[in-house]
Amino acid sequence: MLEVSPGKTRIGWIGTGVMGRSMVGHLMNAGYSATIYTRSKEKAADLIEKGAAWAASPKEVAARSDVIFSIVGFPADVREVTLGEQGSLAGVQPGSILVDMTTSEPTLAVEIYQAAKAKGVQAVDAPVSGGDIGAKNAALSIMVGGDAEAVASLQPLFAEMGKTIVHQGAAGAGQHTKMVNQILISTGMIGVCEALLYGHKAGLDLNTVMQSVGPGAAGSWSLSNLGPRMIVNNFDPGFFVEHFVKDMGIALAESRRMGLSLPGLALAEQLYQSVKAKGFGRNGTHALMLALSEMSAIDWRNRPTTSKT
Repeated sequence: MLEVSPGKTRIGWIGTGVMGRSMVGHLMNAGYSATIYTRSKEKAADLIEKGAAWAASPKEVAARSDVIFSIVGFPADVREVTLGEQGSLAGVQPGSILVDMTTSEPTLAVEIYQAAKAKGVQAVDAPVSGGDIGAKNAALSIMVGGDAEAVASLQPLFAEMGKTIVHQGAAGAGQHTKMVNQILISTGMIGVCEALLYGHKAGLDLNTVMQSVGPGAAGSWSLSNLGPRMIVNNFDPGFFVEHFVKDMGIALAESRRMGLSLPGLALAEQLYQSVKAKGFGRNGTHALMLALSEMSAIDWRNRPTTSKT
């Protein structure tokens, strides 16, 4: 069992995007040394200035680390940075642990686990929920799949990044749990957007409406955290639409494989395809509002508003 402690355990980190930058930053603040790799070195400039070492490839990251984290965009990226010629598995040392925190395919998580095990290495899938806010506040929900011993070793590291850390089962179970999470969010976001559209069309002050509905049974994380952003036309990404479309595609594929009919998810996926087609793929998931408002001939971003925030 790998013993993890600041000043001793060497952290490797692959992917310093919207969430990854904050997550590895928390580990560095806790005293862990970090070697990082991202496709654009400029994106890691602040972390390098803070003391992180730069590596030219995921393979090099793994060779210099005890625990290697990755959080990238798509399953193809996960495959490349883990199983590719210059991937982490090519450089990893026996006894190390690979941790993929990307939302990816459960079957790929199992494939990586098996390939790692053949090299005497543990692999864990640990996708997260909470977006940029959760990452910045070290308040993520971390859904973990893998062997219990490896998961136990990682607890001190997960605790620096998240508040809710649950071992869901064997390899792939973390990814399956994240699909449950994404199904909940995708259909729930439709309700948030449609409710705010209704309030706007009825002539209500949406900030005042939020005071009434937010704390009650209608409340949700999306309403409380993303509703205010919609009201003031802030569609910056906490999580990219294009990545959310990817997640829903994975969930739909898995549901078909299991013989499930999930019409709500299918509808949400189609609506988000529209958001992406309209050029909002690099906006946050709450940009669904821009597509739904257009269906009712409402120019959401140029609407009259009494917003004071």
